[in-house]
Amino acid sequence: MNTARVRTAEAYAYRYQQLYNSNPVRQKAAIIEGYFQQEDLVKAMAIRKVNATLCGLLGLLVIAAFVSYYFAMSSELTLNTLSRQITTLNDENAELQNNLDRLKSFNNVDTKMIQQNLLQKADKVMEVPAVKSVVSVEKQPAKSAAFNWLIGY
Repeated sequence: MNTARVRTAEAYAYRYQQLYNSNPVRQKAAIIEGYFQQEDLVKAMAIRKVNATLCGLLGLLVIAAFVSYYFAMSSELTLNTLSRQITTLNDENAELQNNLDRLKSFNNVDTKMIQQNLLQKADKVMEVPAVKSVVSVEKQPAKSAAFNWLIGY
């Protein structure tokens, strides 16, 4: 092994490090000149936090809007179903009311007939022998087609 070279490389590195630490190169002037906007880290971080908070709130409001829309639509469907049932019941009720009115009118007529004693029940039933009757059918003359008058001619 050649240890002389290793020692010289170590010595060179040690001397270079000592030289750099004792006399560091300091930059006195900027290499590129001009106006460069410095980033305000505290302001940018505060803006990011506010934006994240507002995005979270907006997301929660959108979810709440979807949930409330779902409940509103389900309530509207329930109301439409109930409205259809009410309409059906009203139609049935109208039919039943008409039947009731008709039956009441028959009942009124029947009670008036009983009060006036216009319809009497037969006291006796009479039996009549069957009569054979021949009814002659007279032939009617055949009708000719009706004449259609034309109006205006």
